[in-house]
Amino acid sequence: MDEMLTTRQVAKYLNVNEKMIYALIAEKGLPASKVTGKWLFPLDLVRQWVENGTQNLPEQAKLPPYHGLVLICGADDPLLETLVSTFNLKHSEHMALSGQADSLGGLKALRNNLCHITGFRSADESCDTGAPVIDKEIAQTLAVVNLCQREQGLIVQKNNPLGISSVKDLSQKEVGMVNRRLGTGARQLLDRELKGLGLGGEAINGYDDCVSRHMDAGLAILNGRAHVAPGIRSVANLLGLDFISLCWERFDLFINKDSFFDQGIQLFLAMLKGKVIQRTADELGGYDLSMTGKMVYPDTGNEEE
Repeated sequence: MDEMLTTRQVAKYLNVNEKMIYALIAEKGLPASKVTGKWLFPLDLVRQWVENGTQNLPEQAKLPPYHGLVLICGADDPLLETLVSTFNLKHSEHMALSGQADSLGGLKALRNNLCHITGFRSADESCDTGAPVIDKEIAQTLAVVNLCQREQGLIVQKNNPLGISSVKDLSQKEVGMVNRRLGTGARQLLDRELKGLGLGGEAINGYDDCVSRHMDAGLAILNGRAHVAPGIRSVANLLGLDFISLCWERFDLFINKDSFFDQGIQLFLAMLKGKVIQRTADELGGYDLSMTGKMVYPDTGNEEE
């Protein structure tokens, strides 16, 4: 587990007053989790948060000229995985490789020229999951294309034998859950819902039992390891599990403008209007492709319409 800092320790690390920390959590998305009534801060995510807000960055070494390899990282999604597989089958002279990380980790990799594309979950009005706000200076270096809108919620066992209907039910003694790790959208949504109910992680069996991917969460429910996990509807449908909807969120592809017109990037983006993504979304459910393939704006706190 990543090193965790207390409120006092993170205030010292950021060189601010302790009272300022609470404002940074509420207004600036400082990564934090409340455990037994106290805030804890994962050091790795705090570092990413600081780096994400850094301005006047030194010039980074550029990715080598495109030579057939498309590197993708960031938040995970079955649609994105399907596109990677389809790309590799369809374009024999190119290869797409994907590495899973959360949205902030993916953005950091993109800024450090470690990848061409990163999957990034962007909250909207119906799903304020605390998605990080992108610094305007950084946003100017990005091209942002929508992959989909997807349904977030709770994955539960088939036929929902415990009758779970809301986040509040997670505090029942007989309910065991598997959580998503800090930094993921599903975890941030869950923590927001718990905070609204006045519940802490200590009230939930399995709150600290974390997995990385949506599919890992779904498999934990399928094999009986837990009764419920935060995740997306498409994974629940794929595994024949039940699902409790909480909201819809936007899922985008962030691309460095310098790489946007590379042949492989354009071939990959062309699949967003193809039959494969539409067929997969229809089969899985839990997706809205009305914005798919459209250029959108990252959340800079003053989004253009």
